[in-house]
Amino acid sequence: MSDPVRAAGCVLWRRSPYDGAIEICLVHRPRYDDWSFPKGKLKRGETALECALREVLEETGHHCAPAAALPTARYLVNGRPKEVSYWAAEATDGAFVPNDEVDRVAWLSPPAARTRLTRPGDRVQLDAFLAPGPSDA
Repeated sequence: MSDPVRAAGCVLWRRSPYDGAIEICLVHRPRYDDWSFPKGKLKRGETALECALREVLEETGHHCAPAAALPTARYLVNGRPKEVSYWAAEATDGAFVPNDEVDRVAWLSPPAARTRLTRPGDRVQLDAFLAPGPSDA
């Protein structure tokens, strides 16, 4: 089997400016007509985390502060394995500008984000992000 396509992204979140609740950022890619987390393929010599931060900035216009690693997604694309490394990341500053790759972003409550995600497999990363950690006990 061929080497997997390597990609990386983030479950990008912020506190709502209205009520302080957590909001999750999803991006809409018109090429695929799907809703997903910001992500993309690694460039030569780039680490997965560097790629994740670059893709978040390119796709959402936001800088972010990465935190915990989340489960890696593994699936097939056109018969070729793909591995996407994910991190939780808090949006720090920036503004979205539509582009050829991403025409819309949505800041959604976690339940709404879970429903909007096109690939059911992406819910694994969202659920891991929302799961209480050892420090939350």
